[in-house]
Amino acid sequence: MNDILPIILSIVAALAVIGGLIPVLLKTRKNITQYPGTRDANDPPTPQGGGTLLEDAPVVPAERNAPAGVDLEDLEVTDVPDDVAGLETIQVETPLPVAGRLTRLRERLVRSNNILGKSLLALLSSDKIDESVWDEVEETLLLADLGTEPTMQLVDALRERVKILGTRTPEQVKALLREELIKLVDPTMDRALRTDRHADKPAVVLVVGVNGVGKTTTVGKLARVLVAEDKDVLLGAADTFRAAAAEQLATWGQRVGVPTVKSDVDGADPASVAYEAVKAGIDQEVDVVMIDTAGRLQNKTGLMDELGKVKRVIEKLAEVDEVLLVLDATTGQNGLNQARVFSEVVNITGIVLTKLDGTAKGGIVVAIQKSLGVPVKLIGLGEGADDLAPFEVEGFVDALLN
Repeated sequence: MNDILPIILSIVAALAVIGGLIPVLLKTRKNITQYPGTRDANDPPTPQGGGTLLEDAPVVPAERNAPAGVDLEDLEVTDVPDDVAGLETIQVETPLPVAGRLTRLRERLVRSNNILGKSLLALLSSDKIDESVWDEVEETLLLADLGTEPTMQLVDALRERVKILGTRTPEQVKALLREELIKLVDPTMDRALRTDRHADKPAVVLVVGVNGVGKTTTVGKLARVLVAEDKDVLLGAADTFRAAAAEQLATWGQRVGVPTVKSDVDGADPASVAYEAVKAGIDQEVDVVMIDTAGRLQNKTGLMDELGKVKRVIEKLAEVDEVLLVLDATTGQNGLNQARVFSEVVNITGIVLTKLDGTAKGGIVVAIQKSLGVPVKLIGLGEGADDLAPFEVEGFVDALLN
């Protein structure tokens, strides 16, 4: 009996330790934070599971109701309700109207180092336009990343116009150059963003591109554009490979009161995060769900296949209305190569050109459109939060020539 007693005590002690660990193990899984903000009364809470959570939109205590006869500014921190106390307070910003952005961006283009427009005007205003001048015109256009075929098309058109015109004033040269450039940039292309909510589902926008082009920043800036248009937006952080990408996107969202669906697990499956984001957008009846994806090299087959998987998984829930490819305007021919490969995988519907801070490389707009048959829909100039605007053909050409 004495020999058995120590064994029994050891077993009891082991069971006690295991019993104490069970509650700890059960608490290790994070719960999904319920969707912030007030929606329709029949909106269900975000479902549990999936390894994702909804990043709370910013809490602004000043928006709550003060007790009768009490000024909000006189309230102490202890007056904040229990469900708000302790949360970080972030002031929600009001994005600039889209119309104001277009005017400001045009002015910035005009002030930029406008080598392309000035060079062309100077060459075509020469008293004598011989073959050497036309060679310089051609070289100027090629250096501006216009591309070989569009360059020859424009030069041929200008040759014919100048021959017919004969004597030319600077004003006449500017007018004919404006006409031909507008034709080349093609105002007939549909540049509207398909972000209108469907009858029972949100519009879904998938944003793709290689590393370093400003994809996550572009998603954040586009969210501001949509909020300025009074749309209800939800972001999905499907870039699960880059450190801090999800937090970066969530911060952009918080600044304009937009929630972000992100994973609580490092290196999570991006398709799963995208799926949960769209599901949350459907449940919460938002207008637009925007999905940020990981930057990927266009020559890496596995990564490109995964991008195709993200799109297919989303389409189990809703149609993908827009696939926007973000390109760095300064990359030239490399940007064209990227665009071609991405278009084969996910059917690009529009281009976002970032870093178009000057118009010296403005020809990339034409080159991309000619190569893919896909319109440039948005352009980014500068680092400001509201330095993204819809692309406008005539405004862009006028900026080239002023």
